[in-house]
Amino acid sequence: MQAPALTQPQPTPRHPSPEAYLALEDAAEHRSEYINGVILPMAGSSTNHNRLSRNICNAIDTAFSNSDFEPFIADVKVWIPERRVYTYPDVMVVAGEPIYPEGRSDIITNPQVIIEVLSDSTQDYDRTDKFLLYRSLPSFQEYFLIDQTCIRVEQYVKTGLRQWSLREYVPEDQSIMFATVPLEIPLSTLYNKVQFA
Repeated sequence: MQAPALTQPQPTPRHPSPEAYLALEDAAEHRSEYINGVILPMAGSSTNHNRLSRNICNAIDTAFSNSDFEPFIADVKVWIPERRVYTYPDVMVVAGEPIYPEGRSDIITNPQVIIEVLSDSTQDYDRTDKFLLYRSLPSFQEYFLIDQTCIRVEQYVKTGLRQWSLREYVPEDQSIMFATVPLEIPLSTLYNKVQFA
């Protein structure tokens, strides 16, 4: 009796399709992003990063428990079809019902607000290229960048076609004010339990 042939592991294609990426990501132990044919592994996050993501998501969820706004946290991807990108925002807010690609419930295509917690390894990307990618989403109206090393928040709000305004929050501001959803979050709530070096 002949032994069954062993199957060799198949190499990952050099520039996998979005569908191939999703198949790989569904089976992967660690998350990665997909940017126009390139798969990039994601780094782990710090406890402060986790606290900030949790705090802002909890505040949004509590404020909008009986409304059409809903937050989603880091395990839900956003698909940016114009740029062929799958990425994981730290937190995003959807107005109304989430729009999913066919057959998926872990990918959203219509975030209105996206929130990223800055880290040393991603802050330049979050401020530049990633923001550029997000801006190609028609639903995207507001972007927050939260510093985890000090009390500092950057807020970008869409004010017109290819026009965005910037507001910075520091401790003296007391609260951050969302522009596209009816919400104010005290900085003390946002930074609750965050420990600075």
